[in-house]
Amino acid sequence: MNLDQIFESAQEAFLFYKNVPGKEKAAFLRKIADGLEAEKADLIPMASGESNLPEGRITGELGRTCGQIRLFANLVEEGNWVEATIDHADPERTPAPKPDIRRFLTPLGPVVVFGASNFPLAFSTAGGDTISALASGCPVIYKAHPAHPETSKLVGKVIQKAVIDSALPVGVFAHVEGGIQIGQDLAKHPTAKAVAFTGSHSGGMALFTLASQRPEPIPVFAEMGSVNPIFTFEKKLQKDVSGYAKSFIGSLTMGAGQFCTNPGLIFVPKSLQKEFAEAVKGELEDIAAAPMLHEGIAKAYYSAIQYLQGREELEWVKVSAAKDLIKAHPTLAKIKAKDWLKDAKFQEEVFGSFALMVVYENEDELLKIAKKLNGQLTITIWAEEEELNNKLYLINLLEEKCGRMLYKGVPTGVEVGFAMQHGGPYPSTSDARSTSVGVYAIKRFARPIAFQDMPKTLLPDALRENNPLGIWRTVDGEFKK
Repeated sequence: MNLDQIFESAQEAFLFYKNVPGKEKAAFLRKIADGLEAEKADLIPMASGESNLPEGRITGELGRTCGQIRLFANLVEEGNWVEATIDHADPERTPAPKPDIRRFLTPLGPVVVFGASNFPLAFSTAGGDTISALASGCPVIYKAHPAHPETSKLVGKVIQKAVIDSALPVGVFAHVEGGIQIGQDLAKHPTAKAVAFTGSHSGGMALFTLASQRPEPIPVFAEMGSVNPIFTFEKKLQKDVSGYAKSFIGSLTMGAGQFCTNPGLIFVPKSLQKEFAEAVKGELEDIAAAPMLHEGIAKAYYSAIQYLQGREELEWVKVSAAKDLIKAHPTLAKIKAKDWLKDAKFQEEVFGSFALMVVYENEDELLKIAKKLNGQLTITIWAEEEELNNKLYLINLLEEKCGRMLYKGVPTGVEVGFAMQHGGPYPSTSDARSTSVGVYAIKRFARPIAFQDMPKTLLPDALRENNPLGIWRTVDGEFKK
């Protein structure tokens, strides 16, 4: 089928699928998870071979993917996510009678999802964007990532089989392959109602621009990268310099640094810079170069480092002369805060196991850093609680710059749950109000609609009195079932 036929099929499917009860949508989603697990023997080595990621990592990612699918299945089965609200009529109200108004969230329509290169399962064909869109009631046209085409095809077949086995219209899910032009055509197609993307800043902004220039602009939920800074404070850091160095390097080099939450920036007090740098250097000596996802990413990694090596402001703590065609050698540079503040280039993400250690002298410099900092997916603070008692202004500044703030631990590792926020202010994402991980991801693909004085037989089930779903909703300001 050509794109017009694919979208026509998706639109026809939408008019049916949007009204499928939550329990049936949940059963459909669970079939996808069961199907992926049934293909485990073929899927894991295939994904590992295409991505250069070890089979152990892919096994864990498959578990996360299936767990995420079942989380959304439980969510739509319970039904409360639609935020159904009933405000009863009051014909006796003066000076004007009050109408009966009922409001809930309804799916947008066909959604275009672009797969990510660094997660061949969890952020790809049956990843969080696809599953949250399907859970909301939106058909998905999925654009496969060229880095793992066979993995994407196999997962796509699992979803399509679940569609058929659930007696749903085939247009509920379509798998599309192609290059940049196909991606542009998908975003511009008049039937598309939203776009979800995980990848580079240039790729995300290109889609955002296309979508905003359409005759009917549509939302683009693009996650576009982040350097995920760690702010360290003296009292906390000096308690265990080697331990914190180990945690930092473990996070930095995990998966060859190819995580969107990779900590590519760390701020260290001047008093501990030498000790911390030595501890970090010692940790890096034990880290071997690791394969990157593909040669293009490795080339971009070394190109970025080559540029930075030409900057006289940087002092290199650990750098390798090797420029491997596929492997990433972990690299760390150091810079004074006053120099870091002068050039926004030092905030740009280097996708891979590279980090910049910024040495600050005092709280005034920290405030300047917080004001200068770009929007991030995460910001981590390593400090004793007493060190933050009189720093509310600094904390408030940092809150404005991230979607998730950590007080301990490291930013890598994103919990899939009810309270997770995986999205942040621009340029980390195109819409800071959304998340691509956790149950709130479903709300990207829904819009509110209100029904006024609608005959009860024409109301959606969720808005009827004593509705068969039995979901909780607000009725005249009170929660009732």
